[in-house]
Amino acid sequence: MKRRQQQLESFSTTQILAETTKTYEKKMGELLRELEEERARSASMKGYFNVLEQQLSDARSSAQFQENTARELKRELSKITQTFTSQVHSLEEKISQLVSEKELIYEELKSTQAKVQDEASHRQSLEAEVLRLKRSKTDNCAEESKTLCGMVRSGSGLGSEAFMHKSGNLKETLASQRGTISKIFEEVGLPNVLALLKSEELEVQIHAVKVVANLAAEDINQEKIVEEGGLDALLSLLETSENTTIHRATAGAIANLAMNVSNQALIMNKGGARLLANIASKTDDPQTMRMVAGAIANLCGNEKWHAMLKQDGGIKALLGMFQTGHTDVIAQIARGLANFAKCESRVISQGHKKGRSLLIEDGVLSWIMANSTMFPPSTRRHIELAFCHLAQNVENSRDIIITGGIKELLRISRESSRDDARNLAKKALNSNPAFLKEIQ
Repeated sequence: MKRRQQQLESFSTTQILAETTKTYEKKMGELLRELEEERARSASMKGYFNVLEQQLSDARSSAQFQENTARELKRELSKITQTFTSQVHSLEEKISQLVSEKELIYEELKSTQAKVQDEASHRQSLEAEVLRLKRSKTDNCAEESKTLCGMVRSGSGLGSEAFMHKSGNLKETLASQRGTISKIFEEVGLPNVLALLKSEELEVQIHAVKVVANLAAEDINQEKIVEEGGLDALLSLLETSENTTIHRATAGAIANLAMNVSNQALIMNKGGARLLANIASKTDDPQTMRMVAGAIANLCGNEKWHAMLKQDGGIKALLGMFQTGHTDVIAQIARGLANFAKCESRVISQGHKKGRSLLIEDGVLSWIMANSTMFPPSTRRHIELAFCHLAQNVENSRDIIITGGIKELLRISRESSRDDARNLAKKALNSNPAFLKEIQ
């Protein structure tokens, strides 16, 4: 019984142990499965972590590259900024310098304009005084002067200087005025005066060209004016300007420059005679015509340019201006014809030229015959001299005879107030067989 009971207890214990073992085994299996699952998840997470770690590493490498690139770009940008800042600073300094120079030039221009304006006012009063004195004096100037073939200064805008030597007070006035002009010239400088010829302001141009004209009246200034491009500027004004005052003053300046032989060559070669003739055909202002006629008259005093002067319309321009009826214009016309005829007569007598006179081809002989006794003494003397010089050329004999010139030569030989004109008339009559035949 007891043994049986012990067996029952042992069986029960064994059974319980077996169940417990089974239970633990079951739990162990579950735990193992969970462990495997955890291991699988751990391996998956490890792989994921590895990917994340690789991405993180890649990101760190990329960030480092970007950082290095950014640092390099920043360095280059800093250099460029420094260079740009330096250039901007340099430009600002240059702009500041240019502004200062502009202000200085503007102040100089204002000062120059004021001086030119003052001079213009002074000259206007002098011109009025000159005209008054001119009307009150008798014209008894000599046909010859220190210049080629009797040329006189006629381009300064102040009237012919043939009248100016007659009054001591007038000489002092002109000396004072030219002293003022010279002072302005010295203070401002010729290049600056010539630069004003290109000013966009008409009044500045006018005053500048008048200053240049007065400077050109002095021999000492003429070479400087030409060297600095003054002649080119004057001819350009003569061609492009439409202003009568500028035409008058410019023609006057060119007339003064034409007193010089070397300047005559430049004026002719640069088309000066053509430009002067063009102005003569367009203007109806007597004073402008007087300046133009004076300039052409001075050019007539050089035989070297006679053919070109005629070709460019210079002689026809002289005769055309006769229509004004203005005595000062006609006086310059007569002077020009006398200069031309005298120079031509000289080269013919020296054997350097032959043939009919160029003046006769342009109708000058007919003009002389029609006007030889119509004008004041000085103009009449120029006309008489021109005719007597034409009469020295035997190639002109037929034209002189046809136009009734023998009678005019006889009148001049007897009545002219000038010895040289009377002697030239007698020489022509006595040395030309055709003339002697007509007289007989």
